[in-house]
Amino acid sequence: MTEPRIIVITGASSGIGLAAAEQCAKQGDQVVLVGRDEHRLAAAVDRVQAAGPGVKPEHFRADFERLADVRALADHLLSTYPKIDVLANNAGMIATSYRRTVDGHEATIQANHLGHFLLSKLLRDRLRGGRIVNTSVRPGPNVRIDPDRLDGDRQRYKMIPAYQSAKAAGVLFAMEAALRWPDILSLSLHPGVVRTDIGRDTAFRFVFRYAPFLISPEKSARRLVRLATAPADELTNGALYGTGGPLHPDARIFNAENAARLWAASEAAVA
Repeated sequence: MTEPRIIVITGASSGIGLAAAEQCAKQGDQVVLVGRDEHRLAAAVDRVQAAGPGVKPEHFRADFERLADVRALADHLLSTYPKIDVLANNAGMIATSYRRTVDGHEATIQANHLGHFLLSKLLRDRLRGGRIVNTSVRPGPNVRIDPDRLDGDRQRYKMIPAYQSAKAAGVLFAMEAALRWPDILSLSLHPGVVRTDIGRDTAFRFVFRYAPFLISPEKSARRLVRLATAPADELTNGALYGTGGPLHPDARIFNAENAARLWAASEAAVA
C-alpha cells in the first residue's frame, strides 16, 4: 500500500484552496490546511474531514502579511513531515489601498508572492522529488512587474493591477524555480475568473461573488488538483497552465532575464 501524498495548501479556508483540499482528501491524500482566520480554518477542517475518509486534516494558522508567521509555519512543517509532496501556494488577498506590512513591504506583493517565495525556499529540501504549484493569473497585456520596485508606488497604487501583478509574479517564480531546483516540478496556474470571497473587503465584493461569467471554485480547483497530482511526465517544468496545456504569456515580460531578476529581488526582500 502506498503512502498518501502530503499536500500543503495555503489559502485553504475558502474558495479554490478549500475546494482543492476537499478533492485531494476525497482521493486519499493527506492535506495540510493553511489559512489566516482561525474560525474559517476550523470550519474548513470539518468540511475536508467529511469529504475524505474521516481523518481530521492538520491545519495551521499563518498570515502571509507577517513573514514571522511564514517562518513559524515552515518550522512546524519541517518538524512534522520528512517529505512534502506538494506545496500549493494558493493564498491571495487584495488590499484596497496602499499599505505596508510589519516587514516593510507593500501588502499585496507580500501576501501574494513574497510570503510564498519564502515558504518555498524554507521547504525546498522537503520538496525534493515533489512539486510546487503557484495559483497565479493569465497575465494580460497591461500586467507589469518591475523587480527593482516590488513595493510599487503609493501615489500610483490601484488595487486590481497590483493584485494581478503580484499574482503574475508566481509565473516568473515557477520559471526560475524550474532552473534552480530541477528536482522539484514547479508550475503556475491560471485558475480562471472564479467566484470567491477574495474581494470581500472591497467595493468589488459583489462582482467576485455574483458576476455571471464567474466559474465555481470547485471547477477551478480541479485544475489545481490536476497539476498537483498528474503524472510528472504529462507536465512541463516551469510552465503556466490554464484549462488544458501550457499557456504562453507575453515573452517581453515573462522571460528568463526577468525571472532571474525577480528571484534576486525576492531573496533580498525576505532576507
